[in-house]
Amino acid sequence: MAKDFVKRSENYSEWYNQLVVRADLAENSAVRGCMVIKPYGYAIWEKMHDALDKMFKDTGHVNAYFPLFIPKSFLSREADHVKGFAKECAVVTHYRLKTNEEGNGVIVDPEARLEEELIVRPTSETIIWSTYKNWIKSYRDLPILCNQWANVVRWEMRTRMFLRTAEFLWQEGHTAHATREEAEAEARKMLDVYADFAENFMAVPVIKGVKSPNERFAGALDTYCIEAMMQDGKALQAGTSHFLGQNFAKAFDVKFLNKENQLEHVWATSWGVSTRLMGALIMTHSDDNGLVLPPKLAPIQCAIVPIYKTDEQLAMMDEKVAPIVEALKKKGISVKYDNRTEYKPGWKFNEYEFKGVPVRLAIGPRDLENGTCEVCRRDTLEKNNVALEGIVDYVENLLNEIQANLLKKAADYREANTRKVDTWDEFLVEIEKGGFLLCHWDGTTETEEKIKELTKATIRCIAYDAPEEEGKCILTGKPSKRRVIFARSY
Repeated sequence: MAKDFVKRSENYSEWYNQLVVRADLAENSAVRGCMVIKPYGYAIWEKMHDALDKMFKDTGHVNAYFPLFIPKSFLSREADHVKGFAKECAVVTHYRLKTNEEGNGVIVDPEARLEEELIVRPTSETIIWSTYKNWIKSYRDLPILCNQWANVVRWEMRTRMFLRTAEFLWQEGHTAHATREEAEAEARKMLDVYADFAENFMAVPVIKGVKSPNERFAGALDTYCIEAMMQDGKALQAGTSHFLGQNFAKAFDVKFLNKENQLEHVWATSWGVSTRLMGALIMTHSDDNGLVLPPKLAPIQCAIVPIYKTDEQLAMMDEKVAPIVEALKKKGISVKYDNRTEYKPGWKFNEYEFKGVPVRLAIGPRDLENGTCEVCRRDTLEKNNVALEGIVDYVENLLNEIQANLLKKAADYREANTRKVDTWDEFLVEIEKGGFLLCHWDGTTETEEKIKELTKATIRCIAYDAPEEEGKCILTGKPSKRRVIFARSY
């Protein structure tokens, strides 16, 4: 464990902040609220990007790119949308600087004020639907299934790397459809894609559900979400998919001639995940020894460290390990043979453990004589001596085992920290323990906001699989037909 690395049980928030920096994932930048994603952190994001991008394309979507700047008038066309994002918008007012009178600095040129101010995109519905108006004339032009990988800016006052920053990376899908049924099916389908990715790549179990009206995306008729539980018992919204109805089509007058030769407004969806997934990955799996990565998203899946005393021994190691490295690569396993002479094996062991490399092999001269090597798995820190013959298949199987074990461990933790609560007094006690509380709610925004005001807990979602069940709202005692998930969140 790194020196002075705080434990989760001592200060979970500080543990997270230290881990992000010490594992070389990211660091704060010179711009308040923004971060630099370092190469190791970006390599994880690239793996996320590549896996998701393939999943999008496999479901018929194509990538495009739309402008970073949005005319201010666009944002005001959809009332709920502008209300939802107004406080977070960064605004461009001028387009030129000039030297000050002293000649030792620059000032904004007052004569270079923009005719119309521009918003640095907080999300792209408005600029995209102004564009779709030019693309859509007939039912033959539908559906449009576009996605873009981009950065967005939301001027957050309280920031934390990956979880909430003023600028972050994401993807945003924006689709246009001829019917309500098609659009609703698309929104649900993309939520399924996100859930598949979270569980099968990130090894993060998620609950699929719909947001309460109070928690919907600004401008949506329905927001579907996947909710994950972090190791401190808090919820993290890991992805959202929105059924936008015809709101943006009406705002930008996007109509099409249907098969009956009648004009009608287009139906829309939007959906997105961001670098917040990096935060989810860290907080779901990592431990007091550092980062823990699921093999499918690890930049280095297997590290091999030679143990030697002389240059001759190292040369022998290089020769013997080379075929193993090549065989692992042929299996599609990312491997690093670390024969750097500047660092001792013990330092390398600590480094790969802290950075969450799933499998580490250590091979010394005596191991070669015995035809074995030491294998350490990062998820359990278990070490075993394994025969070099068949080591490639062993590593491949071990990576699959680690991937499955991380998902099971996280799912078991969530199950152990999910509880039914039926009274307000019980709720006040249980919410302090963290986790997901399954409670009855009377369905009103007023009750939801009052519970949030009193406890800082919100309705994370109404789960798809929540059974119908007669009950009474925990706060008001009014009738309720199903439980919802309450939790404190990031």
